[in-house]
Parts: sequence; C-alpha cells; structure tokens
Amino acid sequence: MNTSSPLERGVVSTAPDLPRVLGVWHATAIVIGTIIGSGIFLVPQEMMRAVGSSSMVYLAWIVGGVLTLFGAMTYAELGAMMPHAGGEYVFLRNAYGDVPAFLYMWTWFAVAKPASIASVTTGLARVLGVFPAFAWLDGVVLQAPVVITWSQIFAIAATWLITGLNYLGIKKAGDFQLFFTWLKVVLILIITGFCFASPHGGVANFRTGFPGAQGGLDGFMVALIASLWAYDGWNDLTMVAGEVKRPERSLPIALIAGVGVVGVLYMATNAAIQYILPAARIADSSRPAALAMSVVSGHWGASLVSLAMALSILVGLNGTTMSGARVPFAAARDRLFPARMAHIHPRFQSPSTSLVVQGLLSTLLLLLVGRFQQLFELAIFAEWLFYLLTTTTIFIYRRRIPAAQRPFRSWGYPVLPALFILAAAVLLYYSFASNVRSSLVGTFIILAGIPVYLYFRTANRKAV
Repeated sequence: MNTSSPLERGVVSTAPDLPRVLGVWHATAIVIGTIIGSGIFLVPQEMMRAVGSSSMVYLAWIVGGVLTLFGAMTYAELGAMMPHAGGEYVFLRNAYGDVPAFLYMWTWFAVAKPASIASVTTGLARVLGVFPAFAWLDGVVLQAPVVITWSQIFAIAATWLITGLNYLGIKKAGDFQLFFTWLKVVLILIITGFCFASPHGGVANFRTGFPGAQGGLDGFMVALIASLWAYDGWNDLTMVAGEVKRPERSLPIALIAGVGVVGVLYMATNAAIQYILPAARIADSSRPAALAMSVVSGHWGASLVSLAMALSILVGLNGTTMSGARVPFAAARDRLFPARMAHIHPRFQSPSTSLVVQGLLSTLLLLLVGRFQQLFELAIFAEWLFYLLTTTTIFIYRRRIPAAQRPFRSWGYPVLPALFILAAAVLLYYSFASNVRSSLVGTFIILAGIPVYLYFRTANRKAV
C-alpha cells in the first residue's frame, strides 16, 4: 500500500468541494462555542474534590489550558498545510496511510460523534428540566415495549433541529454559531460580574480547603483530566477546514485565539465561584455555579446559570454536528466509505447524506438512552488516543517534506508537540487504569473497524 503523502505526489482530488464561506470570526466561534459546554459550570466540584485547594485547582486549569494550546498550535500547522474537510482524518491518512485514517473515521462515525450528540442533547433536556415550563420533560410517552420519555423525544428533536440547520448550509450554521457563541460569552461575563460585585463573597474563600480531597498526584491527575475534558472540542475546527476562507491565516488565528479566550473565561468563572463559595461547599455541590449565583441573587440567579448552560450546550451541539459530518464525507471522497456519504446537496452545498446518517445514529443512541453514556466514555478514550497519534504526524511531515509550504509553523517545535504527546499518553494511562473494562471495549471498537475497512476496500475495487 502506498502511504506517501499527496503533498509529495501532487495528487489533487477532482471531486467537487464544499464552498469556502466561513470567515475568521466564524472559525473562532466554532472553537470557542464547541469547547464551552456545560463543563465549566459543573467540573469545579470534581476538581475541588480531587485536589482540595484553590491553588491546586488553578494549577490544573492552567496546565490543562497550556497543554491544550500546545495541541492547538500543532493542529494549526497541520490544518494550514492541509485545509481540507476531515481534519485529523486527512492528517493521519497523508502521514500513515489508509488504515489508521479509516480507523479514526470509523471510531468517530460509529461511536464518538453520535454518542457525543446524544449526551449533549440529553444534557440540554436535563438543564431545561429545572424550569417549571419544561416540567413535562420528566413524563413518560411510551411504557412498552421500551420506556420512552419526553426528555428523549426532546433530545431527538434538538438533534434534528441542529442537523436541519446544518443541512441548509454551513453559512447558516456558521452564522448561528457566531451569534450565539458571543451571546453565551456575554452571559458568562455577566455571571462572573455579578459574583465579584456581590457583598456575599470574599477573598478569604480562596484560602479555604476541602479536607476530604483525594490529594497527591492521583488527585491532581483527576483534576487535570477534568480540565482537559472541559477544554475538549478545539480540534473540531480542523474538520471543517475545507469551508474556511483563507485557511492558512484563519485556522491558526481561530485555534490559538479561541483556546486563549476559553482559558480566560474558565479561569474567571472558577474564580467567581470560589469568591462566593468556600472550598467545602464547592466540593459538596453538583452544580457549584448555580449555587454561587443563588447565593448572590436567589432563584433568578440560579436560573440565569441554567440558561447559560442551555445556551452553551446548544452552541456546542451545533459545532459537534457540523464537524462530525465532515469526517465520513472525507473518507467517502477517498473511496474508503460508501460514495453516497460524499454527496453534496446541489442547492444547500452541504454534506447532506453524512449529516442525515449521523442524525440517525444519534437518534438510535437516544432511544437506547440507558446505554449510550458508556459509549460516550469509550469515545473519550478514543479521542485522546487519536489526539496523540495525530500530533505525532507533525514530526512525519517535518522530516518527510521539510521544504513544504507551511503558512504557520508550530511554536516551540519539537518540544511543545512532544509535551502534548506525553500529556496525552499520561492521560490515556490514567484513563485505562481507572476504567480497564471500558478502555478495552474502546480498543475493541476501534479494531473492529479493520474488517469494515477490508470490506469497503474490496467493494470499491470491484466497482472500479
């Protein structure tokens, strides 16, 4: 099998391309909007229970943010070199050949993205369920042969609403992402502002601790993994790189600036929560941001946090839906997947078939709501495995094609990419050790893509 890069062979695809209609602001909104979900409002509890002090919580946020920035800069170089639909799939295929790229695509297509969408939409239903107007979400629609709740129906409806928006074209989805990303940034700033302006808070809370914390290196790793989970999603922009205008400039700006903005917002939000609540109350609250705002301004303050969470989830859902559909689309263009998955809608210029199939898989998981959460945990393991593998491709390209045009060169090469790879390896080790069964099942799901690859390769050869 020829695994040399199309950058070396001069191969140019003759398949029609998706239109480049996203500007740098759209691209930045995709990064920020996809990263910031409900995590920032929830993970302070997990982090405090892991490390037990404000200083260690901030250290975990800082280390997580810096490591994410190292990864984003590496992807910025790769994306600016190869600004095509599929992102990591493209980087892996050009560096290592068809099999690793297909396994990446298979994992994203079959598990990671559908499970992520199912998890996000279910989370949206749960957040909205705190409002009296959405109390009906707790009701049961069908008792037999399986139990179906209104929250499942709502999650399925949200999945198809955002899928439909993306079906109508990435420009509409990008405009939605841009407007509502900045709206949720404003809401986050309003929440932090209310907390710091409140007479109920004090800097003394930053000196409190939680004596029941796990502590030590293991505790810090739990907090770091929580922060990296909250930063997750920055890579999604590279999957839609084929639709970004001036990608050689826009991708690096969006990735680096987007991660930087998120880091500032995360630190500010965490500081606002700790200004209001002592460490022990943060550790004991499943929704520390809502608790802090309820202390500041009562019920309406907690409702404002829930509204911000719902908006964050919705915008993140749009970014996840948008990016996920481009991976099987790219594989189909390379004749590694059914050709229909590469269909571009003649009017809306969207990867319509890929979007619909992704929506169907997500709907299936939502109907099996009791089981998909485990799949989502498997997807997290797979994500970091492929983050690690994708980041190693920068060393392949630097060695194999040193004279290639690189509109952006990763800062601190080779040290910073190597540190990100090391961090990914450590995270995978702790993830595997803490959940051996899920990690083994995740590995099995990835490897299960090999016979699928062989099937499609044989079928495509017969079709030629």
